[in-house]
Amino acid sequence: MPTTQPTMVRGNLRAWRNAVFVVFTLSGLGFASWVSRIPAVRDGMHLSTATIGLMLFGLAFGSIAGLATAPNYMARMGTRNGLRYSLLAMAVATVLLGLATEVWGSFPASAGILVLFGFFYSITDVVMNVEGAEVERANGRTLLPMMHAFFSFGTIIGAGLGAVAAMNSLPVAIHFTLVGVAIAAAGSWSVRYLPGPGIKEPVVLPTTPQVVTGVGRHTHLGARLREILKMAAEPQLFFLGLMVVGMAFVEGSANDWLPIAAVDGHGFDNAGGALVYGTFVAAMTVGRAGGGPLIDRLGRRHTLTIMGALGFIGILIFILTDSQWTAFAAAGLWGLGGSLGFPIGVSAAADHPTQSARRVSIISIFGYMAFLVGPPVLGVVGEHLGILNAFYLVALMLLLSLVVAPRAMRAPPR
Repeated sequence: MPTTQPTMVRGNLRAWRNAVFVVFTLSGLGFASWVSRIPAVRDGMHLSTATIGLMLFGLAFGSIAGLATAPNYMARMGTRNGLRYSLLAMAVATVLLGLATEVWGSFPASAGILVLFGFFYSITDVVMNVEGAEVERANGRTLLPMMHAFFSFGTIIGAGLGAVAAMNSLPVAIHFTLVGVAIAAAGSWSVRYLPGPGIKEPVVLPTTPQVVTGVGRHTHLGARLREILKMAAEPQLFFLGLMVVGMAFVEGSANDWLPIAAVDGHGFDNAGGALVYGTFVAAMTVGRAGGGPLIDRLGRRHTLTIMGALGFIGILIFILTDSQWTAFAAAGLWGLGGSLGFPIGVSAAADHPTQSARRVSIISIFGYMAFLVGPPVLGVVGEHLGILNAFYLVALMLLLSLVVAPRAMRAPPR
């Protein structure tokens, strides 16, 4: 049986919680900084919609590799050191991304650095969600929606700074360098308040066979994958993952394509596109900030149904409207509708007496694969049908989440 580090005595719960809030904020800041400047990158590098989609596949590829690596990374590093180093690496990748897209003007270099950025971004997301679930359990009340509200707060900051940078024609390289420095500095400061070393629970079951290599004793990759798939095939966890896939697709599609859709589909300039995206993330923040009390009052299933219906209406209005002001309102409804799907999924996955961290990691893998793979697919569809028409696929994925939500919300086996 593999040994699992015992739960350590947690220090100041408030300092611990606030440190995780900061990490979520920095993750949102880094991602939104990239998204808010995609129109500027496209114009500066003279790229088509399909080519932008191909570039985003680099982000998706790196993120999937990070998702596959995150459990063992966390098992080796723990959550405190794991977040310290992943945030630092994400900051470096942000700086390099600015150089590749503007100074070098190289599509291969930009796509390659997006692989690096996506790798450490997804590792950060998995580890911070596992740590967030631990904070929630230690406090005994629903906190993950508020943590994701801080992620959205970070995206508001990133979108706002991106809009200001676009309006003032600030070079992307300078913008991304400043963001990278901020992430590195604030991340190094915040992780000091995490009780260390934190969770070191890998997403493998105790029966996983081991092999001995020349450099040490490691879990066989194929066996690990089989154990993860076996655990994910548990009916309740599978439907929970399917629900999260749909909701993450709703959020990720807006994160990558809403600014460009506002520019190409509704006639906004680049700064206006960033502001439409800012409206979306502001609504996400409001939904997540108020989500905890709403969930405690109505329950996860009913809350998800109400918010999802608002999001479905918002997506359809955004596709069909001819008014820029209505597009702002629709983006807000879209943001509200997608605000609670992922945090509800993570919180539900954590409701297990012995496998909380493993289940949270698996649900994070479900969510971030959809979050990062879906948007490049929309780029390919949008090249042929138009990006607004491609958003009908987003509406269908949202309906899928609402259909499977009743089965997903059932209590896990004890």
